[in-house]
Amino acid sequence: MILELPDRDFGGYIFDCDGTLVDSMPLHFRAWMASFVYHGATWHWTEDDFYANAGVPDRVTVMELNARHGVSLDPDSIHEFKAEWYSRHLADLAPVPAVAALAKRYHEEGRKISVASGSDLSLVAPSLEVAGLAPFFDIVITPADVKRGKPAPDMFLLAAERMGVDPADCLVFEDGKPGIEAAEAAGMRWVFVPSRFG
Repeated sequence: MILELPDRDFGGYIFDCDGTLVDSMPLHFRAWMASFVYHGATWHWTEDDFYANAGVPDRVTVMELNARHGVSLDPDSIHEFKAEWYSRHLADLAPVPAVAALAKRYHEEGRKISVASGSDLSLVAPSLEVAGLAPFFDIVITPADVKRGKPAPDMFLLAAERMGVDPADCLVFEDGKPGIEAAEAAGMRWVFVPSRFG
């Protein structure tokens, strides 16, 4: 993978986790499907639907699916089953090499870096740990830290604030459209990380 980086340095670098730092999107999709089957969801949710929703908090995704299909499955129950299933399969995870190498380099150079993920901290922290990336990040923003998740800019703006960097001087690494929209809404430059290969 070759990332197209802007031709300048930034005051701060913000990384999405799933599909950007950690090659976890296939595992998340399997966890979603396991939870949908367990809860008797009647909708047909494709891998394309899943990737189109990358970065959106789980409970918001379930609420949107409920509204679209006229049902009332419990977002908390679906999220909790998905999270538990995902946690049992963490050994399958690996870092995204090109992005992990950048994060390691920025950390070693003493640059300001952070994570802003649409997943709960209970999933992000062990994912970063298994992928060997946890030591690089002191600042990790998740949906619990903000009122609105991606595509709203709140997570990236909070990451910039905690790094002490002007939002306009931040570069975001993202694999999902909602995350890219959030970066643009925050007034930040972004780098697209393809999370599907081949």
